Amino acid sequence: MASSSSSTPAAVREMQRDLESQANALSKIQKDISKNHQVRKQYTIQVGENELVLKELELVNDEANVCKLIGPVLVKQDLAEAKANVKKRIEYISAELKRMDRALKDLEEKQNSKKESALDLNGH
Repeated sequence: MASSSSSTPAAVREMQRDLESQANALSKIQKDISKNHQVRKQYTIQVGENELVLKELELVNDEANVCKLIGPVLVKQDLAEAKANVKKRIEYISAELKRMDRALKDLEEKQNSKKESALDLNGH
């Protein structure tokens, strides 16, 4: 009888360590999800800004001077080149947003999996 009662505290300690490990892993995933949301928000703002710039460039007539800010200097830029650059930027940021969406989905699946395994540990 004494031997079974002495192994129980060890089993409880092991279960506590496992739960702690699961909780730490879950916490890390939740931080990653939060970071993903922050980056996605930033990218979404950038896409909106670039789409606004593109609309403005569409309104400009072909003879107008278009300048690009490079450091402290405004440099004259070809209108077609400016439009192409903004379109490329929108494509790139949109692709990054899609990548972030896939990463978020993966993180949420990992989070659900960790929650389930923590509940299984807790239930057994």
